Amino acid sequence: RPWHNAFGVCIMPNITFRGEDGGLIHATAPDGLTILEAARAAGALVESPCGGLGKCGKCRVRVGGDWLLACQAPITDGMEIYMPDSGKANRRVSIVAAGESFDYPIDPYVTGKPNALGIALDIGTTTMVAELIELATGRRLARRSVLNPQTAYAQDVLGRVRFASTPEGLDLLRDCFINAFIGLRNGLALDASARLSDIHEVVYSGNAAMLHLAAGVDPSPLGRYPYRVNLTGGTYLPALRLGLADGATIYLPPFVSAFVGADITSGMLATRLAELPGSTLFIDIGTNGEIAFAHGGEVVAASTAAGPAFEGMNIDCGARAAPGAIERVTIQSDGSADITVIGGETATGICGSGLLDAVAELVRSGIVGRSGRFARQGGGIAGPRQREGKPAYFLTDTVFISQGDIRQVQLAKGAIRSGIDALLDALGVEPGRVDQALIAGSFGFHLRESSLLGLGMLPEAFAGKVRFVGNTSQSGAAAFLLNKGFRDRMRGVTSAARAIDLNDLPDFNKRFIDALGF
Repeated sequence: RPWHNAFGVCIMPNITFRGEDGGLIHATAPDGLTILEAARAAGALVESPCGGLGKCGKCRVRVGGDWLLACQAPITDGMEIYMPDSGKANRRVSIVAAGESFDYPIDPYVTGKPNALGIALDIGTTTMVAELIELATGRRLARRSVLNPQTAYAQDVLGRVRFASTPEGLDLLRDCFINAFIGLRNGLALDASARLSDIHEVVYSGNAAMLHLAAGVDPSPLGRYPYRVNLTGGTYLPALRLGLADGATIYLPPFVSAFVGADITSGMLATRLAELPGSTLFIDIGTNGEIAFAHGGEVVAASTAAGPAFEGMNIDCGARAAPGAIERVTIQSDGSADITVIGGETATGICGSGLLDAVAELVRSGIVGRSGRFARQGGGIAGPRQREGKPAYFLTDTVFISQGDIRQVQLAKGAIRSGIDALLDALGVEPGRVDQALIAGSFGFHLRESSLLGLGMLPEAFAGKVRFVGNTSQSGAAAFLLNKGFRDRMRGVTSAARAIDLNDLPDFNKRFIDALGF
């Protein structure tokens, strides 16, 4: 709501964003916007994982001596906004770029072009990984990764679907993606001393929502029943805005369903899931936990809304897997914590793998009971302390696990476990008959089997059967890039796969509640 001075001249508030690195952004914005809205308009990075709903507390900024939630506080003329986490948001995140794969013949879609190159791109909800590959030989020339900049606007899939439900929101998230891709593209070409004009194809691998946003296609049907897609997998798009060779194309692998996307198809390809003997469970643990189960030549798949707890973004001291984040926790016999911090730095927070370790260890040591509540401690054993009138377990003087954090882990763990149990039941398979459990994804690669079993996220019968296969979304994308025959093969696999909507199962709510206990 711009206002006018005495001469009738339209005036808009002047504001300044100041980063912790000292950088300044001066901007004007219409009166009535929130600080978060004004920051987005000005290109200042203020993270809001909950999508501006005022729930996560991660968008705190300082104005004068007051700390405010940027998504709730309105701007005023002359406001100077200090963004304490602006530098941390751009720090290097620990990203698993490589995934399991297999030997296959080189038979690319693009042929007859000298020095032809392609990019295999994993578009994760949290990270993006790109690999530059020589198409005629399969030679890997360069690999780079980056934080997905869309996380600044919403942390999880449904949050981004909501944000992109307007044309303005969709354009903003697509522009975020394009800018991140261009940075990766330029870096890959620089690392390999390659020409951009030689890049002729890009394979996008990611969940259905991420592919909609990357292509600039309205994802809103994904957010409401009956959960449809506006973008069909197994198709090609022109690479018009990617700055590549004339006529370059984008290939999107096929989907199983709206919430079992191309990243799982790529993972099934990279691990040859449908061809494995016996019974194999494939799990991509993240904000949108996707599960595929192969048994007797049949593939059944489902998706669970685990939420952002595994990314640490709705946790009191949550942080991404970057230097300063606690990534490993062991509780000693006296109740004290032994921690490992990424980069060997002073602990400033705890990332998802550290959080699962910590809660599993608290349960094992009896500091947290099977119900998820803190237990009373005595006999000289360290336990929870009071923080603002509520119990919390302190890993360091400043980093702690709250009762609310444990509840978030329970909800996420319950979602994954109930999904696993439902899929096994759908095929009449007892957990003990599962031959192996494949854990995929960058986040999953940092986990420990003992923590997954200790929390009950995986059945006890899976002990010794868990294998961490890394970023198979990216390695599967490379296979699609280098052998065109996999495109038809995996279309057949996904067409034959049976997708189960867990919410339609009559006993799923009870199964979920039963899975909350440790």
